[in-house]
Parts: sequence; C-alpha cells; structure tokens
Amino acid sequence: MKGLDSFLYFYNFIRPILDIGFLAFILYKTYKIIVKTNSIQIVITAIIVLIAYACAVLFKLETLSWLFNLLAPGLIIAFAIVFQPELRKLFLRLGQNHWVAPSHRSKNESIEAVLTAADYLSKVKRGMLVVFIRHSQMDDHMSSGTKLNADLSSNLLQTIFEYDTACHDGAVFIQGDKIIAAGCFLPLSERYDIKKSFGTRHRAALGLSEVTDAVILVVSEETGAISLAYDSNLYYDLSAAEITRILGNLLTGSSDSYVKEDILDESK
Repeated sequence: MKGLDSFLYFYNFIRPILDIGFLAFILYKTYKIIVKTNSIQIVITAIIVLIAYACAVLFKLETLSWLFNLLAPGLIIAFAIVFQPELRKLFLRLGQNHWVAPSHRSKNESIEAVLTAADYLSKVKRGMLVVFIRHSQMDDHMSSGTKLNADLSSNLLQTIFEYDTACHDGAVFIQGDKIIAAGCFLPLSERYDIKKSFGTRHRAALGLSEVTDAVILVVSEETGAISLAYDSNLYYDLSAAEITRILGNLLTGSSDSYVKEDILDESK
C-alpha cells in the first residue's frame, strides 16, 4: 500500500504537467497544420466573432447578444459555405497528418536519380512532374495512371518524360526507390493568385500540395526551370543544391527553414 500511495502522490504531482504538455503538443501540431493549409484566415475570422460575442456578454449589450443568439445557426452555416475549400483542405490534412515525426531514412540515391533526369530534361526543355510520397494516402490519385512498381532510375524517368509516350503528360509517383505509378492526373489548384505564366504542371503540383503532404518536383517545358511544391506553396526555379537539401530534409522528416520566392512574386 505504501508503494501505491507513493505512486499516486507522484502521479498527482506530475498530472498537471502532463495535462499542460499534451495540450501544448496538440495545439502546436494543429497550428502547424493550419498554417500549412493556408487556413489561418478561418482562425482569424473565428477569433474576431468570438471576441465580439465576448464583449457583448461582458458589457451586457443586450441587443448585440440577442442578435448573436438569433443569427448563430445561420453564421455557422455561412462560415462553412464561405470557407468550404479551406475547411476541406484542413480536415484532409488532419486526417492524413502523422503526429510523430518518422524515423530518418537515407533517400540520397532516389533524389540523385530524379535530379539527374530533371537536369537532363531541363536542358532539352521537356516537362516533368514527379511526386515524392510521404505519409498521405495516394491511391485515389495513382488510380488515374498506370501502375508500374518499377525500380527507380534516371534512364526510366527520361524515357517516360522525354518522348511522347502515353505517360508523358501525367505525374510519376515515387516511394522509396520505386516508381509506383506513371501518367497520373493531379488535382489543379483553385488559387487565383498563381502566376499567369504557370501552366498545368505547376497548377497540378500546387494543387496536390494543398491536399496532401507530398513533395512535388516540376520541370517547366517552357523555361526549363526546376521547382518544388509542398505545404501549399510553390518554390520556383531552384538550383540542384537547393533541391537536394530541401528534399533531403523533407523526405527524412527533418525541419527545413528554406524560404524562397513564392507563387505570388511576379518579379520572375
């Protein structure tokens, strides 16, 4: 009994710490998902409404409180309609998110093979669209293409994208050292602030990055620029060293502080 009493005493002592720690962890992870899905405007709108309602209750503003209570059901419905795209992306990411970082695995050979093909295709101005699978389920997206499950090599990627094959215009999905599928169609981004010069490949890369945690590499058929899309952002015209570092960090779960010109910058 003495041992049990000691355990209960210790548990009661650390319980507030565990309570606060778990809550802080959940709030932190939720905040990261919200920021990555560009859903921060949902939170800002909700906070403004809550502050207005709190002021009405605190200062006993009866007319405003009555109006809030009357319009509350309609406001919730209107909120869901107005922010439907953002809410959809947010819940998709919540359902797909891994709350604990994956173990470190070397991806150097896979990255090197893709970059070798990308560098060649960039020089000959042939488009390329490669999806690096991380945690999100991709079955729905891969079902639109051809299943390969082939060993990854730069020669195979060049064959798929250099010539006018049936899979040329679609995306290739890569997991580990395997090409899982090719010729796959991706969802196009619905954002209106994308550069007008960006074609379907860039819009498709950005669109997939908005609803999954995948990393998508794009080679422009017009300029030969190599870009990356992830976390609802597109990073345009990166060097091989930059791409290697970013892919190494993202595919092994390491943090990456890289910031470069995003899709809103019209200077390029």
